[in-house]
Amino acid sequence: MKHLITKLLLLFATALQAQIDSTLIKRAQLDTTKQGLNMDAVYDRPFLSFGKVPVSVGGYVEANWQHLGTDGVSEGHQFQMRRMTLFVSSSIGKKLKFLSELEFEEGGKEIAIEFASLDVEFHPLLNLRGGIIMNPIGAFNQNHDGPKWEFTDRPIPATQMLPATWSNAGFGLFGKTYRKDWMFGYELYLSGGFDNSIIDNSENKTFLPAAKENGERFEESASGTPLTTAKIAIRHNTFGEIGLSYMGGIYNTFEDDGIELDKKRRVNVYAIDYNNTLPKLNTYLTGEWAWVQVDIPNTYTQQYGSKQHGGFLDIVQPVLDRKMLGWDNATLNLACRFEYVDWNVGTFNETGDEIGDEIWSIMPAISFRPSPQTVFRLNYRIQRQKDILNNEPARTGGFIFGISSYF
Repeated sequence: MKHLITKLLLLFATALQAQIDSTLIKRAQLDTTKQGLNMDAVYDRPFLSFGKVPVSVGGYVEANWQHLGTDGVSEGHQFQMRRMTLFVSSSIGKKLKFLSELEFEEGGKEIAIEFASLDVEFHPLLNLRGGIIMNPIGAFNQNHDGPKWEFTDRPIPATQMLPATWSNAGFGLFGKTYRKDWMFGYELYLSGGFDNSIIDNSENKTFLPAAKENGERFEESASGTPLTTAKIAIRHNTFGEIGLSYMGGIYNTFEDDGIELDKKRRVNVYAIDYNNTLPKLNTYLTGEWAWVQVDIPNTYTQQYGSKQHGGFLDIVQPVLDRKMLGWDNATLNLACRFEYVDWNVGTFNETGDEIGDEIWSIMPAISFRPSPQTVFRLNYRIQRQKDILNNEPARTGGFIFGISSYF
């Protein structure tokens, strides 16, 4: 009897799996011909749906090898499991949608909820979003999925000047409309935000990404005031998309139990982003530039910059688009990324000499895509970084190979 039950269970499981494989599971593929805005990236992902079940799942993975050296000193061959991200979305009901994004970094050393929001649609131009939202400053913060990029590393300006994948608990409105070749979208959010760590951190400089280490920002705001993030974007089918965004608010704890500790100090960030695919050549361009302003206390030294700026530009050129190595829709690309950040814009008060603390990088790349959802990429980094005194820059170079894929 025991063996009979086991055989029946195996037979049932096999039949069920065949039924699921053939009729229930459907993968929502990325439509590479569809025109959209960066604000659509949160839902513009491949998901697995199970028949009429209102829940869909998906995700992506990134892993790489690198051999880099700085001024002749290298850590040798390094293998890294950068991240694995899981998506879960649900159409709860009419005009009600939920999406969450859970990220595991460095083999599970860090686990974070990057996005978990409920969207309520009243009108295409008026939607409510609440939960953990992705603040739309620039373009990369919203559209950061690894398989969409030809480079193993995220842009330096987006990760070391702006806090890439910067999300907070909050609420806001967003909407989008079309008219012939034009598309317009906007987003406006109030959320938790920065704290004193942006000027009190292990980097010993003004460093906005330090605020990501504070997990309590999802429960309480250091200043007790909201961070405002606003963005408008316009796309033309020929001329591409341009976005203008702002993020700002009080960052310091200026009072405690009604006792004034300091004046209110603001951080303001302005950004412009652009992307387009040039006709005929199909050259893809994407980039952004941002300006950061921080009110620094007079008691701080000049190594803490009150002004920062930087940005990046990616140029991707398909050179082969045909059946290759058994894949029907494979693409071979040549690409190059240009990056620059100045963490301390200005001159020394005593001498008038220019303050250093800046970095630039050029990264040529070759990438191969067996499908739009998977990329193999080989990069070479050429990087120069100056200290605050503008001494001879540290020289970094080396190869990086990585893979990234949705699943």
